[in-house]
Amino acid sequence: MSFLRHGYVTGPLIGALWMVITGFTVAVVLSFSTGEPFRPVFWACLVWGALMWVPASRRAGPIGALIGGLVLLAATLLGVGPVVVGAEVSGLTAAITGLALALATMVPLRHMLTELPLGAATRHAFEHAVIRFLTGAGYVIFTALVAIPFYVMVMTSLKNQQQLVQNPLDFSIDLTRGWDLLSSYVELFADFGFGGYLWTSFYVSVLTVLITLLFSVPGAYAVARLRFTGRTVFSRSILLIYMVPMIVLALPIYIAFSMTGLRNTITGIVLIYPVTTIPVALYMLQGYFRGLPAEVEEAGLMDGLTRLRVIWKITLPLSLPALASVSLYVFMIAWNEFLLAFMLLDDPSKFTLTRGVAMLNSSEIPRQHLMAGAVIATVPIMALFLGLEKFMTKGLTAGAVKG
Repeated sequence: MSFLRHGYVTGPLIGALWMVITGFTVAVVLSFSTGEPFRPVFWACLVWGALMWVPASRRAGPIGALIGGLVLLAATLLGVGPVVVGAEVSGLTAAITGLALALATMVPLRHMLTELPLGAATRHAFEHAVIRFLTGAGYVIFTALVAIPFYVMVMTSLKNQQQLVQNPLDFSIDLTRGWDLLSSYVELFADFGFGGYLWTSFYVSVLTVLITLLFSVPGAYAVARLRFTGRTVFSRSILLIYMVPMIVLALPIYIAFSMTGLRNTITGIVLIYPVTTIPVALYMLQGYFRGLPAEVEEAGLMDGLTRLRVIWKITLPLSLPALASVSLYVFMIAWNEFLLAFMLLDDPSKFTLTRGVAMLNSSEIPRQHLMAGAVIATVPIMALFLGLEKFMTKGLTAGAVKG
């Protein structure tokens, strides 16, 4: 494999692979955003990428990268580039395509190959180029896998039935419709009761968090601090429940809840949700409690505090970051839970949000309503996670090092 550690081998290889990624990404993004045809050509991507490593190399400098970008732009306009533009696409859109392709190729490629010489490369230079390529490829692919389905979902929810029938693969947005773009959302709240579903999911999730913390905090503290027979076995077997798929337990749960009258009730949902969240909360909190200095609690005991007051006055205040992160995680689990809600709830007035979205999956209901419901279910929890993500990360890592 030593032959790979040469600039004239590694450079074209990285350039070709990167052009495949950028070519397909640019074509998909522009097709979805404009509704017009853009077709990436695999072999053209390989050839153009292998050629572009020379102007992107460090010897070529910024001028070389600029020339390479202009060549890509010209090739796209002439129809011989990595992305073929449809005949009905305007010249301006074709120019934007070439410019986007040039920027998405030359700027990252120059960054990847900044330390790679034309000839024999050191191990450091070779690994530097490969790692930067893999990092960039990972970012692009992961972002595409996450963003494209969400974009399709949002754009479909903004369509009307006529537009979907006319061209179901057109994911561009028609701003001339004005507020009518939100008609699907208005109908969901006005005609399908999605306001009630939102409220039900919210308070069920909050109650699930409270019940989970009520049981997991003392349980995790006992495992982390107290000495009792079977403590090690219990600590290591907390997550064993997740080895049994929930679908296996679906029928027994359904029968038990039907016999006890808890099926089709919010009480039943609130009772069963913590069963799925308490084990993971126990596991997360016990690790954090073990990381807290035991000397602080021992000092409290020496001052005459009972064990419960030590937990309340010392342990819990020190554990607020972990409690916040666990609460957020449990809230997301409860908010997104579908199987139990689908199995146990039949009355539309008691539906959670995920159960309400499933109700929209019908041939009698327009597809844009289903997509709008999915957006309503996704955006709140996404905003909550993005807004509190740093606190969640802090809580999960704060107990990693013993204080």
